Amino acid sequence: MPSQPLLQFTGKSIYCSVADAHIDPWIPVDKAIITHAHSDHARWGSKHYLAHKDSEPILRLRLGQDISLQTVEYGEKFVINGVTFSLYPAGHIIGSAQIRVEHKGEVWVASGDYKLEDDHFAVPYEPVKCNVFITESTFGLPIYKWQPQHEVMSEIDTWFAQNKAEGKASVLMGYSLGKMQRILKNIQLPDEPIYAHGAIYTLNDRLRQAGFDLPELTLVTKETDRKLFRGALVLAPPSVDSSTWIKKFNPYSLGYCSGWMALRGAKNRRAVDQGFVLSDHVDWPDLNRAVKETGAEKVFVTHGYTSIFSRWLNENGIEAGEVHTMYGNEDENEEEEVVQDAAVASESYEQHKAKLDDEIENTSKEKSPTGDLGVEGGREL
Repeated sequence: MPSQPLLQFTGKSIYCSVADAHIDPWIPVDKAIITHAHSDHARWGSKHYLAHKDSEPILRLRLGQDISLQTVEYGEKFVINGVTFSLYPAGHIIGSAQIRVEHKGEVWVASGDYKLEDDHFAVPYEPVKCNVFITESTFGLPIYKWQPQHEVMSEIDTWFAQNKAEGKASVLMGYSLGKMQRILKNIQLPDEPIYAHGAIYTLNDRLRQAGFDLPELTLVTKETDRKLFRGALVLAPPSVDSSTWIKKFNPYSLGYCSGWMALRGAKNRRAVDQGFVLSDHVDWPDLNRAVKETGAEKVFVTHGYTSIFSRWLNENGIEAGEVHTMYGNEDENEEEEVVQDAAVASESYEQHKAKLDDEIENTSKEKSPTGDLGVEGGREL
């Protein structure tokens, strides 16, 4: 009788049966190992949680102060029933981690969500050698190729300066956890107060209390004098664009930071004045680079353009399969863009296939992987 895979896709998590532990379960379980604190990967109700230490303030904010939570450092090994686990930087948001799982010489890595570019807040991504790699593919189409971060931040600075000169508020939308911290660490911060929606203010304040270096924000309340918004920067989650909350900033210019802004017509669909292409996920070149750097013989694709990317890998000599999970819905407003532009997928894939063979081969040589396939020691949990 053949042995079971080290990690299995059970319909409720990525599951290690030997350790009886679940990675990013979407229903309550006894032992949950969490890649990062976004709501599609860290869900309420499990008996015990384990995550990187930088995720603790947000996990307790979102899941409850009294959750049973153990935290570890990157690279720290822990053992459950003979299975060795360790976490490595994913670069997605603060505290995000890839989960390395080893048993009897076999190594699997579950990436969670990740990006390769250093955002100057989260610990940068590190490639980890493995036999099997479980990856996302949120932007797993050849049309997605991000411009350098500093260029996007310069665009935001220019937009804000122009609005300020015209006496308009600059209302900048983006995901509260990850996107907003990245923006605050990379734009030219104004001397005046930066205003924030309650969702962003609360999260930012919790991170500041935990010792992270972030600027102080000013909470927008019903009592805030609206005259103060003229020429000011206001940070808001994507959900406000169709709410009455935003009307208090008139006159204003509405900006939106998202990888989906790269799509044709995305700015018009969102009814924003300015779109900024900024994502905390890997683009197509970095997705391919990440897979190659792991040295994995087999790849599972969990969310995003799973069929397109797994097909691409199979056609390029890497065994791959797609897996259905509940990941990828951390922001439903953004997720709509995937559905609306699904027709772009096949066209994009065929147009870019030949060109990217050479490009991916070249980019895969730029970075040396971290770690090997041998782990000894560790502490029993």
